[in-house]
Amino acid sequence: EEELLGLGVATSSNSLNQVFALAPMADEVILLDSFASMFGMRARVALAEKGIHYEYKEEDLGNKSPLLLQMNPIHKKIPVLIHNGKPICESLIIVQYIDEVWHDKAPLLPSDPYQRAQARFWADYVDNKFFGSTRKVWTTKGEEQEAGKKEFIEVLKVLEGELGDKPYFGGQSFGFVDVSLITFSSWFHVYETFGNLSIEKECPKLMAWVKRCKEKESVSRSLADENKVLELLRKRLGTE
Repeated sequence: EEELLGLGVATSSNSLNQVFALAPMADEVILLDSFASMFGMRARVALAEKGIHYEYKEEDLGNKSPLLLQMNPIHKKIPVLIHNGKPICESLIIVQYIDEVWHDKAPLLPSDPYQRAQARFWADYVDNKFFGSTRKVWTTKGEEQEAGKKEFIEVLKVLEGELGDKPYFGGQSFGFVDVSLITFSSWFHVYETFGNLSIEKECPKLMAWVKRCKEKESVSRSLADENKVLELLRKRLGTE
């Protein structure tokens, strides 16, 4: 999934390149990731929600490690969760796997089959509709960018409408759709800077939800700093 970001660069992340000692380790859990990846952040948030001890390995996406190529030979992308030597790829699949394996704490998907299907629908919407709209905000200019900004805001408003007056997308508790979307908030500063827009002005309820999510330690510790993401992107684009 990281190829979609267009960030084939190495990054330093001392705060993340470490073993997270959140709970006694029963299994060997390794996460191959890149600090600015909103997809990798999903796995970090889910693991933190469950209190899972894991080893974080930062990947240089311009020079992918033999371990990454071995564990994800089809797509050769991060994130990859390695659980007792077995790889699980693609971020939403990883989050669902984490929820199923460590099901005794902080359930992310609802138990009701219909509600679970709805959660998967909206997570898919984030990947297939929202993510596409974000790229147009910072990768295009002129009329194309203006059209992209309009689509971006429209999609955000759809998501805000689904959230409604609920604390979280699934209701009273932080869940699967929240995990799928909150990681993009690390990129909101990028979208606002390149697109010359204010997400809070356009979608105040959604931004209140972002702040609510970030009050959770599992979220705040797992997300990349938005200023560092912007700095990285500017370096990548040569716009400093």
